[in-house]
Amino acid sequence: MDIQSPVEGQHLDDAGKPAPPRAEDFWRTASQVAIVGIFVLLFGAFLELARVVLLPVTAAFVIGIMLGPIAERATARRLPQWLSALVLVLVLIAAMNALVVLLAAPVSDWVGKGPEIGARIKDKLWLLDYPLQLLRNLRDMLNPGGDHSAPLDLGLSNVIQPALSLLTPAIGFVTPAIGQLLIFFATLFFFLSSRIQLRRGVAALFSDREARLRMLHIMHDAESNLTAYFTTVGVIYFVEGLCIGVASYFIGLPNPAAWGALTFVLSFIPYIGPGVVVLVLFGVGVIHFPTLTQALIAPAIFIGVATVEGNFVTPAIVGRRLTLSPLAVFLSLVFWAWMWGPIGAFLASPLLIIGLVAAAHLIPSDDPVLPE
Repeated sequence: MDIQSPVEGQHLDDAGKPAPPRAEDFWRTASQVAIVGIFVLLFGAFLELARVVLLPVTAAFVIGIMLGPIAERATARRLPQWLSALVLVLVLIAAMNALVVLLAAPVSDWVGKGPEIGARIKDKLWLLDYPLQLLRNLRDMLNPGGDHSAPLDLGLSNVIQPALSLLTPAIGFVTPAIGQLLIFFATLFFFLSSRIQLRRGVAALFSDREARLRMLHIMHDAESNLTAYFTTVGVIYFVEGLCIGVASYFIGLPNPAAWGALTFVLSFIPYIGPGVVVLVLFGVGVIHFPTLTQALIAPAIFIGVATVEGNFVTPAIVGRRLTLSPLAVFLSLVFWAWMWGPIGAFLASPLLIIGLVAAAHLIPSDDPVLPE
């Protein structure tokens, strides 16, 4: 005999435990799960196939949402929307151009001195000769009859030169194409210049007054949360980049401003960005300093600064309201980096914030009454 549970729609058996689901309930749930799964698969395929257009458009919407409060203040001072949008787009273009120019100098210098840099690294990483020999022996033991004509050489004679030859294609992969840049800036301009009309148009799509109000609340909360979060962490990452730039200057690294700017930009990409900064600082140190001990100073300073920032400064300043779950951030990073590459990794946290804001408004927060 089943008795009604305090949770609506759930039945309990004679022992007070949840009764097994009925066959029709099971198949109804299975069909709903299957429909959702098919939708998720098709939506993922759509994101991949439409990447060329969706990536710059999504990036423009995310940046536009973050710049929305600035445009709103300009409109409140009777500045035309198109003019404030144009100024913000031009400022963003100038900032991106300054960053590219700042980082182009050391990169072009490394490309021009490729063979010399390879010889330096080979001389300094002689400590890896013994581990590499162990790897060769292990390879021979596991595959004694294999083709070993190509030696396992990571003493950088066969690694540095190919790596340098792949540098230009890698930069081309990271840098968006000209067409995507045009789509990004055009979408950003039109979004900022018509954000008020766009908000009204989206709300007008819903006939129910409650649904319109809910959509307006979602758009307002997404904008305020994105702006508050990235303004706060932006200031924190700017100070972090400034510390790394100053430390690089006193340590003696060349182009300290470039490493500070790189730290600031890559800090917005969770997990991956700080790892890249450590590798870059170590690589620059190996190239520039005579010993490995000196080369480890800059990465050690960055790890110390990032540890203090991640465990003490950011939680204390950002607070509980804007703190994101590390698991959610990691899964979002993995998905969007896999789907859209480096730009997707940069958009992972903003898209997560927008999704959490929408879920908070669309999904009821009432906790079910659990049986005792």
